[in-house]
Amino acid sequence: MSLSVPKGPQRIVCLTEEPTEILYALGEGHRVVGISAYTVRPPEARQEKPIVSAFLDGSLKKIAALEPDLVIGFSDIQAKLAAKLITAHLPVLIFNQRSLQEILDVIVDIGSLVGQRDKAQGLVEGYITRIEQVQSESEQQAHRPLVYFEEWHDPMITGIRWVHELIEIAGGKDVFADKSQAEGAADRIVSIDEVLASEAEIMLASWCGEPFDRSHLDQREGFDALPAVRDNRIYEIPSEIILQPGPACLTDGLEALVRCIRGP
Repeated sequence: MSLSVPKGPQRIVCLTEEPTEILYALGEGHRVVGISAYTVRPPEARQEKPIVSAFLDGSLKKIAALEPDLVIGFSDIQAKLAAKLITAHLPVLIFNQRSLQEILDVIVDIGSLVGQRDKAQGLVEGYITRIEQVQSESEQQAHRPLVYFEEWHDPMITGIRWVHELIEIAGGKDVFADKSQAEGAADRIVSIDEVLASEAEIMLASWCGEPFDRSHLDQREGFDALPAVRDNRIYEIPSEIILQPGPACLTDGLEALVRCIRGP
């Protein structure tokens, strides 16, 4: 029997966008052999790699044919897909990051898997520097506007924990900060009455995988009384830069929040 020192996984299937973006940022995009249909970052990944999954499900046949030595996914929502892959004897790693710190941890964890821990730590240090700069600027604001973030419209679901944290860093005050701590989306459902009672001054819409449709707001009884609607301070943030728990939300997502909350 001949043994060798492991060099880390060489053929990685990414079931969500963020591990793909992380691996490319580390200069290890060549290890990625399959991606999610929702991958837009980096753009070259979509051009170079075959699509093998959506978010809730994926093609076992396509994934197995790629002969991956690691499949990386995200969230308990992918539990059924992960179970299907594990049953097919594929190596699966599911992260479940919810906070900014956990996102940073995952970046370093993935870097460690491919022998790029130092480079991953360097990336994280850069993200932290920018986050701290934005936070310092926000502390100088005379007013922190009340912000309602809508992740989905039917039912109305407010932002997950890392979104809440980024809103606060960018200078806003998340009106549903308590709900953001919930692990599951079902626990972040809000009613029209709750949103109206929040008196949110800014509404941020980022519907997961679907463009924002303003006509939905017009159908909500009494919603025109919300300060954000009354003052036309409703902004759409592309879901791929804010609902992706990886580099996107730490960079473009944060910058988009700053523009919406502080103005141009």
